[in-house]
Amino acid sequence: MASIFSKVVSGEIPSYKIAEDANHLAFLDVFPLAKGHVLVIPKDEIDSIFDLSDTAYAELWLFAKKTAKALKLAMPCKRVGIAVIGLEVPHAHIHLVPLQTVQDINFAAPKLSIDSNEMLIISNRIKAQL
Repeated sequence: MASIFSKVVSGEIPSYKIAEDANHLAFLDVFPLAKGHVLVIPKDEIDSIFDLSDTAYAELWLFAKKTAKALKLAMPCKRVGIAVIGLEVPHAHIHLVPLQTVQDINFAAPKLSIDSNEMLIISNRIKAQL
């Protein structure tokens, strides 16, 4: 059965896309820890980031780096935090979270609720920096 992220890749589930190439996709998390929280995934459904080939692993991180630089420009923050947890969705993914404090990347904290208009504005701000 396809993961929710595979359904995002196929267009079956709509998303706020930030960046895309032949093998990767970056999109806004719809249950964000902070405004601008982005998920970066390989398009191939691989359960764990450590199951990626060495080449695919390196390419995913380079794609995430490019996305993180645009994110930092679009959503002023002290840092862009990175998390790889892998428990929520059985599809390798990297969380990029704009940080002002370390508490901004607390996955046990309540998630934000951001309306679709603001999500579109945020995604466009980040895309404009790529």
